[in-house]
Amino acid sequence: MDTTVKGGILIGVLCGAWTFVMGFTGWYKDPEMLTVFYVVIFIQIGVLVWALRKTASEKTYGAQVGAGILMSLIGGVIIIGSSLLFTTVAFPQYFEELRVAQTQMLINSGNTEAEAAAQMEMAAQFQTPWYQAILGFIGTLLTGAVASLVIAIFARKKS
Repeated sequence: MDTTVKGGILIGVLCGAWTFVMGFTGWYKDPEMLTVFYVVIFIQIGVLVWALRKTASEKTYGAQVGAGILMSLIGGVIIIGSSLLFTTVAFPQYFEELRVAQTQMLINSGNTEAEAAAQMEMAAQFQTPWYQAILGFIGTLLTGAVASLVIAIFARKKS
C-alpha cells in the first residue's frame, strides 16, 4: 500500500480512536479535560512528519505537499464516519453533555448563568452530528495543508 494512503488511513483511524478515548474516559464532560481533545492535531502532524520524511527522496516539494493534503483528505473522510458513529451511536447524549461542560467553563471564566445560557443557545444550532463531522473534516484538511507546506521543507532538507 502506498505511503500516502497508509498515512491518510492512519490519520483517520488514530484521530477517530482519540475521540473515542475522550468519550470512554468521559473527558469531554470535564471542563478541565475538554481541551485535551486537541491532541488530534499532534496526531495528524506526527503522521504527516512520518509519511513525508518517508517519501522525501522520491517526491518534489510540490508532490510532497500534495501527498500531505491527500493524506489529510483521506483521514478527513474517515473522521467524518468516526464522528458520526461517535455522536449518533456510541454517545448519543454527547451534545447535551458537552453543553453542560461548556456552560460550566463559561461560568468559571466569569460569565453569569444567563450569559452562559445565551451563548449555549447560540452554539446549539451548530452542535449537530453532521455539522461537527464536516467541521472535523475541514479542520483536518486545513491543518494538513498548512502542516504539509512546512513539513515538506524540513523533510526534503533531511533527505
